Amino acid sequence: MTTLEQPAASPALLADGFVFAEGPRWRAGKLWFSDMHGEAVYTTTPLGATTRVLAMPGRKPSGLGFLPDGSALIVSMTDRSLLRLAPDGSSTVHARLAELVPDELNDMVVGADGTAFVGSYTTEPGAGVIIRVAPDGSAAVAADGLDFPNGSVISPDGRTLIVAESKGRRLTAFDLDRHGNLGRRRVVATTPDAAPDGIALDAQGAVWAAFPLAHEFRRILPGGEVTDRVDTGEKMAVACALGGADRRTLFLLTATDWTAEALAGRRTSTVATLRVLVPGAGLP
Repeated sequence: MTTLEQPAASPALLADGFVFAEGPRWRAGKLWFSDMHGEAVYTTTPLGATTRVLAMPGRKPSGLGFLPDGSALIVSMTDRSLLRLAPDGSSTVHARLAELVPDELNDMVVGADGTAFVGSYTTEPGAGVIIRVAPDGSAAVAADGLDFPNGSVISPDGRTLIVAESKGRRLTAFDLDRHGNLGRRRVVATTPDAAPDGIALDAQGAVWAAFPLAHEFRRILPGGEVTDRVDTGEKMAVACALGGADRRTLFLLTATDWTAEALAGRRTSTVATLRVLVPGAGLP
């Protein structure tokens, strides 16, 4: 087993001034992310030059992904839909999912062919679902019986989907076939002391996961061994991504609370970076 080097003692601040940064995705030299309670989608460069690419008042943006033509897909939590942001800046509704989920939507991963897998924001035990949205916008339930599906990743070969079940306190894997069907559900690792949120996959098959209430990010091997921890102090660890030119930059998103009411518009959420030894792999 290879243990990660720690090139820096603590993460370095990249960008700040957000309400609740969520859903980081590395794409074409920039980090994309949602400000869920700030109601907008942003990009930032490795030097911290930040741009608001889409304002989403009242819609709570969350998970992000990309279609083969470069269009961004954005989870709109409150109206239970996926938006499509074209490269020219125009936005349209890609899929309406209200008939498939009784609650808000949550995080998402998008495959190389543009098939999206969207989790539901359902806190009732065993009531969570993953919705498969085809590139043409048609949708169906791909998996049910989950305990609050959250961050998701797809393996480099495109044959495995891993999802963090926050309320279940585990990482769960599914076989993924070429038609977008999910099968052979199994537990990759349990996290009995804390609930995982956003996740990222590295080239050794380990998962970096955010643990909001534990106030730390962890690198978890299949089976559950934790090799590394990044303490976030007073802030909650919300989500992470591996990116940069060599995919060895770990982007770490934090916030001071969960809800819009508690945050009351305070812009205390941040994006930080930490260099790691093992590069990212798969999607996002």
